[in-house]
Amino acid sequence: MNLATNARDAISGSGRLTIKTRFIVFEESTLLYPALEKGELKKGGKYALISVSDTGAGMDEKTKEKIFEPFFTTKEVGKGTGLGLAMVYGIIKKHEGYINVYSESGHGTTFNIYLPVVETRVAEEDKKEPEVLPLRGGTETVLVAEDDPSLRKLSTTVLRAYGYNVIEAVDGEEAVNKFIENKDRIHLAVLDGIMPKKNGKEVYDEIILLKPDTKVIFMSGYSEDIFNAKSIKDKGLTYMLKPVSPADLLRKVREVLDK
Repeated sequence: MNLATNARDAISGSGRLTIKTRFIVFEESTLLYPALEKGELKKGGKYALISVSDTGAGMDEKTKEKIFEPFFTTKEVGKGTGLGLAMVYGIIKKHEGYINVYSESGHGTTFNIYLPVVETRVAEEDKKEPEVLPLRGGTETVLVAEDDPSLRKLSTTVLRAYGYNVIEAVDGEEAVNKFIENKDRIHLAVLDGIMPKKNGKEVYDEIILLKPDTKVIFMSGYSEDIFNAKSIKDKGLTYMLKPVSPADLLRKVREVLDK
């Protein structure tokens, strides 16, 4: 999704986005992409290759060297966080995969993603459906701070449908202000990790001073490394990686409120 979004932004007027997949086998000594991998493929074997190409503006060598760095962006202020490709890189690395890019200014861009193919057999007992807890609502007041309008609407609609009172905030600064105005009746704050003006951690640091027993759920679409989720989990706080299904959100909200 991030690669497709970047491709769209790179295309001026009309253009083409092409996504291809194929099966590929590497020998142990295969040089995959020295500039990024700094050496040979760590292990040979079977890989799924996903190629994402566009006919957009392309990149020069200087830009290509920095594209996977967190917060590096070529977009104008307010149009990009510079975290999209860093998240792509992090996801692929966590799955023991590789990514390389071929691009020239004015001649488009191609990203090649290599993910190892895992051959495994699932035991019959592992195929059993896990026990699903019934969905329960409540009447508590929940502060939802989310800068993405569609995600904010989804979360608030689901929570209200199950009886919760919801206070919405479109960025970190508004989240703090809304909390100050309603701190005596807010039972839980659901905070997006990366927001304009103040991020979720900064909002948490401020509201916890105002009301130390406030319950919080952090949500982020970025990898745990970028968002530093470990420090949050170490404090016993709840962290959810987006996308979050409505059912999972409802269960987690009820679980945290009942603690």
